[in-house]
Amino acid sequence: MERRMVVARADCPARRVPDGTPLTIPKDTFVTITQALGGNYTVTYNGQMVRVDGTDAEALGLEPELLSFPEPTDERIQEEQVWEALKTVYDPEIPVDLVNLGLIYDVAVDQVARKVTIQMTLTAPGCGMGPVLVGDVEYRVKLVPNVDEVKVDLVFDPPWQRHMMSEEAQLETGMFF
Repeated sequence: MERRMVVARADCPARRVPDGTPLTIPKDTFVTITQALGGNYTVTYNGQMVRVDGTDAEALGLEPELLSFPEPTDERIQEEQVWEALKTVYDPEIPVDLVNLGLIYDVAVDQVARKVTIQMTLTAPGCGMGPVLVGDVEYRVKLVPNVDEVKVDLVFDPPWQRHMMSEEAQLETGMFF
């Protein structure tokens, strides 16, 4: 996607990069779109880089990313829907989703508490995008029916390595050897 300027058509929720602090881009504000991956948008707003979730893209006059699930038939959280939501979260710098990058280590569903706990890692322990990725994961997984709470635990054992990527991700990034 080319860099382009747009005007916010409505107040738009966003998160500051790299710390993930929530903020709101006010209606009628000019922003510059610098990147679009996985339905998420990285924009420049007031000299800051911020992330706008694709589900909120309509506020920027863009096509919203629709993450929808069938109407639940009971009160249970469907783990496959959690994984589906996770596959819509992309690394901001690598055009591959977190699942195929091998960054999601575990998903635990607590049906009684209506809570999902996710163990994930980063490609490097010092990755400055960690808070943004955690925010993206929380935001998307909360869209799964019957999920009331999402807890993300960042873990670094075992450390992430290239072989944890799916073959498709290795091909996409040119890391298939």
